[in-house]
Amino acid sequence: MNPKPSYTIDVQVETRFVPDQSKPHDNRYVFAYTVTLHNAGDVPARLLTRHWVITDANGKVEEVRGEGVVGDQPWIRPGDRYQYSSGAVLDTAVGTMRGSYQMLADDGTRFDAPIPPFTLSIPRTLH
Repeated sequence: MNPKPSYTIDVQVETRFVPDQSKPHDNRYVFAYTVTLHNAGDVPARLLTRHWVITDANGKVEEVRGEGVVGDQPWIRPGDRYQYSSGAVLDTAVGTMRGSYQMLADDGTRFDAPIPPFTLSIPRTLH
């Protein structure tokens, strides 16, 4: 009997505030984030779609769904990493993002790779 394959994509996110594109007096705060996906499973998989839930400090929620990431649907082999950068614009100086990627393993299995919640904040706002 073969062991059940493991479908695991670890997601890590680093964020930064982009002051030169932000206009705090107009309630416009721009953040960049870099996502690293690591295939910690044992089956190659392609990232098909993304689903983000973006919440600002006023409680306003925006959901974003779409194909791939930054125009790509990366195929990630076991042990490999894929990294991309993108951005978000908030009406407040602090917010959160979370979500998931829908993946398609080479054996035909579809699975979700959760994106753990992370904070977007201008420097010196959170301690």
